[in-house]
Amino acid sequence: MKYQAGNYEIAVIGAGHAGIEAGLAGARLGCRTVVFTINLDAVGNCPCNPSIGGTAKGHLVREIDALGGEMGHTADESFLQSRMLNLGKGPAVHSLRAQIDRREYSKIMKHKLELQENLELKQAEIVDLRRREDGLWELETRLEAVYTAQAVILATGTFLGGRIYVGDVSYDSGPDGMFASLFLGEPLRKLGLRLRRFKTGTPARVLRSSIDFSELEEQLGDDPVIPFSYDTEDAGKNKSSCFVAWTNDETKRIIQENIHRSPMYSGQIEGVGPRYCPSIEDKIVRFSEKERHQIFIEPCGLDTEEMYLQGMSSSLPEDVQLAFYHSVKGMEQMQVMRPAYAIEYDCVDPLQLDATLEFQELPGLYGAGQFNGSSGYEEAAAQGLVAGVNAARSIQGKPPFLLDRASSYIGTLIDDLITKGVTDPYRMMTSRSEYRLVLRQDNADERLTPLGREIGLIGDERWERFCQKEEQKRAEKERVKKVVIPPSEAVNACLVSRGTSPITTGVRLWDLLKRPQLDYEALAPFDESRPDYPKAVLESVEIFIKYQGYIQRQEAEIQEMRRLEQRVLPRGLDYSKITGLRIEAAEKLKQVCPQNIGQASRISGVSPADVSVLLIWLSKGAPQT
Repeated sequence: MKYQAGNYEIAVIGAGHAGIEAGLAGARLGCRTVVFTINLDAVGNCPCNPSIGGTAKGHLVREIDALGGEMGHTADESFLQSRMLNLGKGPAVHSLRAQIDRREYSKIMKHKLELQENLELKQAEIVDLRRREDGLWELETRLEAVYTAQAVILATGTFLGGRIYVGDVSYDSGPDGMFASLFLGEPLRKLGLRLRRFKTGTPARVLRSSIDFSELEEQLGDDPVIPFSYDTEDAGKNKSSCFVAWTNDETKRIIQENIHRSPMYSGQIEGVGPRYCPSIEDKIVRFSEKERHQIFIEPCGLDTEEMYLQGMSSSLPEDVQLAFYHSVKGMEQMQVMRPAYAIEYDCVDPLQLDATLEFQELPGLYGAGQFNGSSGYEEAAAQGLVAGVNAARSIQGKPPFLLDRASSYIGTLIDDLITKGVTDPYRMMTSRSEYRLVLRQDNADERLTPLGREIGLIGDERWERFCQKEEQKRAEKERVKKVVIPPSEAVNACLVSRGTSPITTGVRLWDLLKRPQLDYEALAPFDESRPDYPKAVLESVEIFIKYQGYIQRQEAEIQEMRRLEQRVLPRGLDYSKITGLRIEAAEKLKQVCPQNIGQASRISGVSPADVSVLLIWLSKGAPQT
């Protein structure tokens, strides 16, 4: 018998990385919040790679932290090894990545939810969702408990309609052997949500002692360790190593001879897989000319002997998996503890969402994470934070919290989802941002912490530290403009050794730092007045000096983009009646319902000529159509 079980302001369905950030944000902003999960032991689970960050993803984690989210803190508390990627390239693509203890990460996140004021964490499967005439949402569990909420955030990850595939075998399941959510999909379709099938995969977990590490290349972490969170003062030391192995001709032969047994190629799997994280069999087929593929062997935790084989996800049968794993040097006797698998799941067409991540036609209903067609823990957490903040602000009668493409990678992620849609699981990459020199990970706090403070997620102590750092950066910029380095034998020897020309007169420190061959460290012996500022302050100032011209150019482009963003398009506009607008453009504009000209210009199928037509239409007074 159904019974009324509780009333909340915000209800979050799912306690993965999106659900966690959504629930914490809503509760911290003062809303009575409940987070539902099928299994409490899976809160904050990392069913795929036990790592946080990576190329572009590290930017997202820094931005989440700068806004007051939790992912960066917990990654710092549970990391095993930390590395800064892409140091051989420019600062725009430097990205932090941490191998984490997946059980420790989950444990810490669960405890944070349990301790959070205004938040309740419940193990329950939501099987029905409906909107009442009074605007409230009703959520029904499998045990027939009924809850009401003013706002609901769907963060179902890969559980919604989840189905596992290993060779010819397939069965209903969520990741890591959890129950799938098999009943919620139909109520969502009845609400008008356009669901589609996506797929992702994960490699085997193997026994550490069965690997011959003497045959592998060891990959050490960075020293000193750079933390994700701006709150972390001392991240500690690296606790584990990772290792690199390579596939070979025998690996390739085994997979090619058994490719017909892969459900991807036999037609069993309907869902579309991630373009930028293919399975090993997909790599062999798509890149058949390559002689070998890299495998990263990574620890899953300090208190487990499981190792993760990054780069070797598969849905081939278990016997084929064993054969190709054993073909790799150093892995000949390896014992598989958990076989690799593919998982198919339901997600929504994100073109139905606004920039707040609220559904355009369903007030109070939000989507976040893999439910919105993205992939990755970091992309999920970023969306969860935005959805949680906007749900709370809507309930409290406050204006929406919106991030544009020029403010953040989070803004780029959301804008891509809601204007371009997705044909495969969306993965954030630095190349997706046209403003990546401005959106560096080192200045995420400068860009976003004032916004986090404004919305109420940044406390007094954190704000004071931020303001102090910004003052130090301002003072240091002024100082290096005034400090003059006179020519000397030692100075010129340093300059020549670095591959740059000597000086004959005094030169401002600012101008020396502009030279790509020089940095603070090289000039330290000649800079007697340098204050004892944190390394992050000096790094930020140096990047600003070296790239000032490029940054100013991007900032001019940003101003033009924001000018177009201010040209608002009316909701419910009938684009088919605007003279001069192409039929394809009118159809795409009707489908996406852009909020402004800037957003309209980024819709696939809308040309610059169509944008000109819209601008002319607006300049004539935007007549009602």
